[in-house]
Amino acid sequence: MPLIVLAECRAAPGQEDRLRTALEAMIEPSLDEPGCLAYRTYTDPNHPASMVVIEEWATPRALMEHFTTPHFRHAQQVLDLVLTEPMTLRRLVAASAG
Repeated sequence: MPLIVLAECRAAPGQEDRLRTALEAMIEPSLDEPGCLAYRTYTDPNHPASMVVIEEWATPRALMEHFTTPHFRHAQQVLDLVLTEPMTLRRLVAASAG
């Protein structure tokens, strides 16, 4: 069963562009990973410091391997510098029908 991940980020004042750049740099290498089915970034148009990444992974193992990649580790270092609060991760699966 695919796993959906919502990663919510809030940039510190003045760090919006740096956050956007870091998140967008994750798209291509993440999509190239085995098990990555989708990877998109979004910005709240009313609150440009609030950004969300919506990911879809074939398996939980593929997601765990994602966390060990060089591009993820690099992005995490940047996020540690530009976020006003820790990133929130939500792992979701499809709700069962009735």
